Amino acid sequence: MSRPNSFDTATEVAAFVRGVSALPHPTTPLVRALRRELSGRLRGVDAGSVHRFARALVQEAPSLRWAACEVIAGHRSAYALLDRTRLEGLGAGMDSWHAVDGFARTLSGPAWRDGLIDTDVVHAWARSPDRWWRRAALVSTVALNVRTHGGRGDAARTLAVCGMLAEDHDDMVVKALSWALRALVVHDGDRVGAFLHRHEGVLAARVVREVRNKLETGRKNP
Repeated sequence: MSRPNSFDTATEVAAFVRGVSALPHPTTPLVRALRRELSGRLRGVDAGSVHRFARALVQEAPSLRWAACEVIAGHRSAYALLDRTRLEGLGAGMDSWHAVDGFARTLSGPAWRDGLIDTDVVHAWARSPDRWWRRAALVSTVALNVRTHGGRGDAARTLAVCGMLAEDHDDMVVKALSWALRALVVHDGDRVGAFLHRHEGVLAARVVREVRNKLETGRKNP
């Protein structure tokens, strides 16, 4: 049973940030332990309050965006509310690879996989002038293909996004493109190999090298 009136967003955000600040060494595992405790307290809170908490946490402490994304991912009804507007609100202001990867691996990729957003949304991100949203489009494909993220393999959707960004040589995009293709190799190496052959003339050398290594040896680097 939800308790919509028992949750004060500002108080909870301040308490979580204080808890993180009090850690002598705020490593990801230690912060995640605090996040898990918080998620336990949020279990009976309504989905709208969980989203307000996550947005407020991102505004108060942008470096904890990944934790805010995990809060939503761990709350079934809050996760079910995800749509383009909510996702883009949570991703606004991303300015590093770790911010993007926490957002895309935890929320946008699974939301796409589960049909909460359409492919057109991810394609719009791939066309963005912002390098971080272009990276987010590629990293979102990881949830389609990595088994630990619930992926079962989706060559069509993955390669469509990769094709849109094959000529993009921004370093943050290049690294994500290599990752996206390598994640698909275990499901459909033949189609990844064909993609590599078709786009080899425009792909960054790093992508060609790492993906070819994955195809031939099973590893990014031999």
